[in-house]
Amino acid sequence: MAAAKLRTAAAIAIATAVPAAGAVLPLRRHRAFLTVRLRGSSCRIPPQRGGAAAAMSSSARAEHEAGAWYAVPGLSLRDHRFAVPLDHSSPDGGDAITVFAREVVAAGKEETSLPYLLYLQGGPGFESPRPMEAGGWLKKACEDHRVVLLDQRGTGLSTPLTPSSLSQITSPAKQVEYLKHFRADNIVKDAEFIRLRLVPDAKPWTVLGQSYGGFCAVTYLSFAPEGLKSVLLTGGLPPLGEPCTAQTVYRACFKQVQQQNGKYYKRYPQDIPVVHEVVRYLSESEGGGVSQFLQLERVWDPVLVPGAKRSISYYFLKEGSSSKWSAEKIRAEYESLFDPVKATEEGRAVYFTGEMVFPCMFDEIHALRDLKEAAHLLAEKEDWPPLYDVSKLNNNKVPVAAAVYYEDMYVNFNIAKETASQIAGIRLWVTNEYMHSGIRDGGSHVFEHLMGLLNGKKPLF
Repeated sequence: MAAAKLRTAAAIAIATAVPAAGAVLPLRRHRAFLTVRLRGSSCRIPPQRGGAAAAMSSSARAEHEAGAWYAVPGLSLRDHRFAVPLDHSSPDGGDAITVFAREVVAAGKEETSLPYLLYLQGGPGFESPRPMEAGGWLKKACEDHRVVLLDQRGTGLSTPLTPSSLSQITSPAKQVEYLKHFRADNIVKDAEFIRLRLVPDAKPWTVLGQSYGGFCAVTYLSFAPEGLKSVLLTGGLPPLGEPCTAQTVYRACFKQVQQQNGKYYKRYPQDIPVVHEVVRYLSESEGGGVSQFLQLERVWDPVLVPGAKRSISYYFLKEGSSSKWSAEKIRAEYESLFDPVKATEEGRAVYFTGEMVFPCMFDEIHALRDLKEAAHLLAEKEDWPPLYDVSKLNNNKVPVAAAVYYEDMYVNFNIAKETASQIAGIRLWVTNEYMHSGIRDGGSHVFEHLMGLLNGKKPLF
């Protein structure tokens, strides 16, 4: 799958005649894409004024507003909005933001008593899926659950975290002060706020966390296990504290990315000269150069379009701790291996990067340029509260099952195993059948397998 993803990235660059890196993609194409995404899912929802300016006194809003049920093939859906504190440490009298969640059940089960399952999307910065019909893991989950698809704070139909919203904040220091409330710890506090108001008798619920959503689920296990009935993790076991620093994680990630690039070009050697052509074109044209071409997994991100309301949490809060631009430092250790211009000059394969944040992004992505100083302040910020409590995890009582993908390009296999060893009672499913996107590529099978580990249908040995 990683090879296919890389090939798709190269194909997109060629087929769309990529302009100089950093140039804006045609808005018409994005509009068509967004229309498809919205149709049948969120088109009934009125536009939401958002951003920092939309934060208001928590006492001025209803805590919970629920919409009417509506249908897509095989599913019934209902939208919820919650007014949650921006800062959960001062819920009384502080500012509130909106967090959006979509409740999903199998068609005809709107009034059926079912256990709740909360889905935490990967990212950070991505909204929850917008189901257009019953399928994949969601169809399987809805057989026995009432599923809640959460737009984590700052994403989707929750109060947005965008270049436009942050531009309303008057200084980089104040932007950092605002951004610090959008990490996994506050996502978990939002989830608990919602559970207490949505779930009958505030019963514990099951949490399914994909990738970064799994990181959030481990934060949940650390600080609010009383809200959890069980936890399912897919490609989502995070690094736990020292000595697992951002540099340790990026060093492991670069090795895996190097391997996946090698597999891609071994399978598609004819793409080597094609990518060389793209690099030559970009390096000789006006614009940001070739670095953004190496991150084509995000080529369709609407944040690249002026005025687009897409969360930018990914660019600021991916590490969740002091990063000190670790990806840039580790890339320098590889000297010319990830230098596209030098690789082209020497006739070598050009290596793409994957899920890495570099300071050049805040120079070359137009929408992020005004946030460059805030990004540097965040990269150097060290006084973050912990996201995980290893002692709590060592004494965990919540049933946990995790899918660990042997060749995962984004969550290192060895680091994931080390983390699993710290979570008492966890059951692991180690597989090379899927890559990081297993929940999307084989969702029904992945979900059923993990539930089998929890309910005893899968043997211990």
